[in-house]
Formats: sequence, structure tokens, C-alpha cells
Amino acid sequence: MEDFRDIVKRSRSYRRFYENKKITIEELEYMVDCARMTPSAQNLQPLRYIIVTDEEREKVFPHCRWAAYLKDWDGPEEGERPSAYIVILSDALVSKNVKWDHGIAAQTILLAAAWKNMGGCIVGSVDRESLSDALRITGRYVIELVIALGYPKEHVVIDEISQDGDIKYFRDKHNIHHVPKRSLRDIIIKTGA
Repeated sequence: MEDFRDIVKRSRSYRRFYENKKITIEELEYMVDCARMTPSAQNLQPLRYIIVTDEEREKVFPHCRWAAYLKDWDGPEEGERPSAYIVILSDALVSKNVKWDHGIAAQTILLAAAWKNMGGCIVGSVDRESLSDALRITGRYVIELVIALGYPKEHVVIDEISQDGDIKYFRDKHNIHHVPKRSLRDIIIKTGA
């Protein structure tokens, strides 16, 4: 049986995909169903989802910003763009404060994608107003996050943070994406009583 940490390690922020390798509606609905099962603050369940595939993808892509640390990269090129998106919305009639629900849902979607050998990226830097217009989202719904999904076309590795403490992800000369992570020893402040 696969160790859960292996699934977590595979659940990286992928930004380049095999664009023509499709994800089925059933697979996307499975991911949303996994998110639906997660805890919700006060069990209000204010999240709603828009599944975007096929030609509709072009309505989402221009409204997302990609990889702020990669200054010389404007995002995935044609042929490397996401195969699908899941747009996470909150329903203002249920709650005007979704607290952390959208983060839990987004991570669950990425874990479900990794479990199915797919990948994704949580995109928080989104032009929400223009995307709402493009997708005809009504006033009661607020875009919280966009999840870009597909079959990864890039290799992402986890590195220990270097001596200089730099946490910025980067791509090396072989186009491998490196993500520095703090060690377990550095993040646990106290163990036990």
C-alpha cells in the first residue's frame, strides 16, 4: 500500500501539462465529490464549483497569473496549458466568510488528482471580476480559487532549503522545477510536555 506522504509529495504545484490529454467529467466530479466530503466551518458548506473543460478552458486561462517567482515566464504555452479547471466559489447567501473551507477543498482536489496520477495548481492570483464575466457568474457567487488540472508535463522536486534560507521555487538549466521546503526539525517548535 502506498504511503500517504508519497501522494502528498506528488501533489505539487504543476504549471505545465499535456494539454491534449483529457480529464473526463467523471474524474473531475470525483475530485469535487472528495472536496464535498471535507470538514466545513460550522458545517455551513458554502462552497460551489464550476467544472471547466474543452473549449471553455480558454475562458479561464487569460484571467490566471502563473508562478510569481519565475519572472521571465508568463505561464504555460499553448500545448502545455491545463486540460481542465475547477473554479471554487462561495455562495454569499450561505455565508459571507468561508474561513478556511476553500483551502481544505482545494488541497483535497489536488490530493485526489495526485492519487489519479494527475496534477494541478491552486491559482489564487486571479482577475476575479473579468473571470466572473467570462463564466457568467452571478453576484451571489464569489470566486475563491481556481484549480488548474492536467497530466503534468514537468518534473517537480522537493529540496531542503539552502543555507541562505531562500524559499523561492525555481527552474534549473534542465527545466526541472525545484521547491525548497523547511525541514521537519525546523518547523516543530516543541514535542511533548
